Amino acid sequence: MRTDSFALRHIGPNESELQEMLSTVGVSSLDQLIYETLPDDIKLKTPLNLPPALSENEYAEHIGELAAKNKVFKTYIGLGYHQAILPAVIQRNILENPGWYTAYTPYQAEIAQGRLEALLNFQTMVSDLTGMELANASLLDESTAAAEAMALLFAVRERDQKKNEVVKFFVSDEVLPQTISLLKTRAIPLGIELVIGDHSEFDFSEEFFGTIIQYPGRSGRVYDYSKFVSGCKDAQIRVVVAADILSLVRLQAPGELGADVVVGTTQRFGIPLGYGGPHAAYFATREEFKRSIPGRIIGVTKDLNGNRALRMALQTREQHIKRDKATSNICTAQVLLAVMAGMYAVYHGPKGLKYIADTVHSSAVTLEAKLKELGYQQLNSTYFDTLQIKASAATVRPVAEKNRINFYYPDEETVVIALNETTNIKDLNRIISVFAEAAGKDVSYIEKLKEGTSIQEEVERKKEFLTQDVFNSYHSETDMMRYIKKLERKDLSLNHSMIALGSCTMKLNAASEMLPLSNPQWGNIHPFAPIDQAEGYQTMLKRLEDQLTEITGFAGTSLQPNSGAQGEYAGLMVIRAYHESRGESHRNICLIPSSAHGTNPASAVMAGMKVVVTKATKEGNIDVEDLREKALKHKDNLAALMVTYPSTHGVFESSIREVTKIIHDNGGQVYMDGANMNAQVGLTNPGVIGADVCHLNLHKTFAIPHGGGGPGVGPICVAKQLLPFLPGNPVIETGGEKAITAISSAPWGSALVCLISYGYITMLGSDGLKKATEYAILNANYIKARLKEHYQTLYSGERGRAAHEMIVDCRPFKNNGIEVVDIAKRLMDYGFHAPTVSFPVAGTIMIEPTESESKAELDRFCDALISIRQEINESSQEDENNILKNAPHTLAMLTANEWDFPYSREQAAFPLEYIADNKFWPSVRRVDDAFGDRNLICTCDPIEEYMEA
Repeated sequence: MRTDSFALRHIGPNESELQEMLSTVGVSSLDQLIYETLPDDIKLKTPLNLPPALSENEYAEHIGELAAKNKVFKTYIGLGYHQAILPAVIQRNILENPGWYTAYTPYQAEIAQGRLEALLNFQTMVSDLTGMELANASLLDESTAAAEAMALLFAVRERDQKKNEVVKFFVSDEVLPQTISLLKTRAIPLGIELVIGDHSEFDFSEEFFGTIIQYPGRSGRVYDYSKFVSGCKDAQIRVVVAADILSLVRLQAPGELGADVVVGTTQRFGIPLGYGGPHAAYFATREEFKRSIPGRIIGVTKDLNGNRALRMALQTREQHIKRDKATSNICTAQVLLAVMAGMYAVYHGPKGLKYIADTVHSSAVTLEAKLKELGYQQLNSTYFDTLQIKASAATVRPVAEKNRINFYYPDEETVVIALNETTNIKDLNRIISVFAEAAGKDVSYIEKLKEGTSIQEEVERKKEFLTQDVFNSYHSETDMMRYIKKLERKDLSLNHSMIALGSCTMKLNAASEMLPLSNPQWGNIHPFAPIDQAEGYQTMLKRLEDQLTEITGFAGTSLQPNSGAQGEYAGLMVIRAYHESRGESHRNICLIPSSAHGTNPASAVMAGMKVVVTKATKEGNIDVEDLREKALKHKDNLAALMVTYPSTHGVFESSIREVTKIIHDNGGQVYMDGANMNAQVGLTNPGVIGADVCHLNLHKTFAIPHGGGGPGVGPICVAKQLLPFLPGNPVIETGGEKAITAISSAPWGSALVCLISYGYITMLGSDGLKKATEYAILNANYIKARLKEHYQTLYSGERGRAAHEMIVDCRPFKNNGIEVVDIAKRLMDYGFHAPTVSFPVAGTIMIEPTESESKAELDRFCDALISIRQEINESSQEDENNILKNAPHTLAMLTANEWDFPYSREQAAFPLEYIADNKFWPSVRRVDDAFGDRNLICTCDPIEEYMEA
């Protein structure tokens, strides 16, 4: 056994188990299984051209050498990114803890109560600080949150007959440059006309449906926006405020000003810079917009016993339900980072946050006084943490960089200094010495911070915030550690058992891939730092791009999209730009198979395309003749086909090359959804299949953990003709020569977590990647074979094989009074998270085991489903008081004095022998979804306050 082989550690089944599994499947070798699974005409003829695999120890040395090439300067660039202090108790117990980072999106609420509580804390924190009624459980970054706010106001304007034809949106020139770029991207396909200018000169008589202002502005100045907002209200123009969350500790809440939507980033609340991400954005609004708010909302409801429980609320708003009628395509959020930011507020509490904000502000006031002594003029009349100094950039910059300090230089005569939580008196004196040297003057050092304020009384915060118990209880590390652990125990994650979610690929997130994330040489680099200070990052990101380009068989890659759905949107916007470059901007028809992910039609509509759905055959495959007919019908306007391969039904369709040729013959481009790339890597690729662009879910195939619903990364890989259009950034040049405007805030999106996928590919190498794909297919077919006598698999390939996932039909069990949701809840009693429920076919479960699960774990999972099948047989429509309808069973039920059920406590909690050794207890009984939607509560205020209201 090669103990230095990463593939050996990553792939679950060992060599001795292989033959037994192959025998169960009914093949003699892995090669035979792959032959029977993939069509011959798409198989790769040569191995992937990648360097030899590194061992985990070699990789640790390699990534350490790359980290050393990053220059960690003291950075005061600002522009929405500020160095922050991540409390060690949060780093150790959340960021570095698989109990938190390997969890799935909390669709199964009964086994996700800990994460749901942490997210409710986050929503409460955001609502309190912004002064808004409702907040969601995070978005991708500040700029995309701002774009979502514009889209929301554009969508709801139709309610107002006077406004439903108005398409103009005003953008203050004080808004961050990356946000303006992203607003442009989103405005184009929606037909929104952006007007960028000085808010103080705004003409309220013009017809606008909305506006966005920055608070404080990009220059650091704190504006009193009260007259501007009231003027907008009088003119029926809705207002978005992009607000710095730490400044809201000191500044009046935007909700009190009259804002309709407030957006921003929570990066300042303890999240590493990470060269741009991942960082949880926030989005807060009025309750009247609750049906249109993008992303996920955590709400309070009750369980079967009437006890308080949490769940994801109002899911009927989401793209998987609304599809092309959705206002947003958001699927992945930034849950892990939102949890951390919320815990930062829990740990520090309102008094701690006020101390931090006061110290940052006092530091800026003190620095301004000293710079004035040196003869410099400070241009911001009011500010929170950012000074705008009139000085020669050409003189100051070399002195600053010699002292390993970064400022922001918006023009030749201005130096901007944005202070942060890490700035101490020593740092202030280093800044002063830089300006003294640049001016040729002697320096007078600071000994203590100056008292006083630069914030005018009109915009000072007067209202209390974070008064709830949770923010005033856990300020010692002991208490905080125990609170985090209490919540962790309520969540089922990959560190307990397999999570066999079809389409979500919950594979091992290896510790050796994760460890570099804690290294400050990776964590403390600002996304707009000079490129020569990020040599380690640049090397890693370029190599990762090359690896993904090779794996997909394409010509180039952009890492900027920071979620899968954003990758879909980016891919379609690149296709749109390509058609426009050829004088074919009229091409706007997007063909989408009926089985596609809900994000596909939503992304197409966001990209300004019209969705035409193509049929599926009774075998679940694309109806090629229907596709051909619709492609011919729309050939003059055909823009793209969106296709998932293998299909969402878990099958390698043999007609795929014919399908891609039909699209190309009729002038369209082929977008491939990379959700199922885990069945392709090393065996085939989108380039061979005939696609032109695909997005990859790095949080699926390439081992970035789901984190309870994010972070994700969704890069796009493109064919040669699309290379010129890869997305750019307004601050740091990136992308193609004809780059579309920004897709996310940072030039390389969530760069920090790209380290994980780089490690995954580098340690597996060509052979390991191929082997991982083969074992993913083997594990799926092993489960299919083991369940054959008990459950019907809905779709199979032409030779009877599944790809890496399969759909199991649970609809016949309705004859016994059992719904698919009952099976999902009963699996919790067996210690498992349910597979994907009712997607893409209602009344089914979609199972994907991944390559990381051992035969022993696969057998436990199969034994659980087989046992549940026996329980179904014993159920009837007449008797609702059965073991499946009552699932899951909590510890409180099992230890209660009374037991009013027609089965034993042992049957309820320990139906199979293995469970007693490692029992997971759901913390609530089945939650009442409808009650939670009817009585929407989305903060952690005491329930009595709502009753009084």
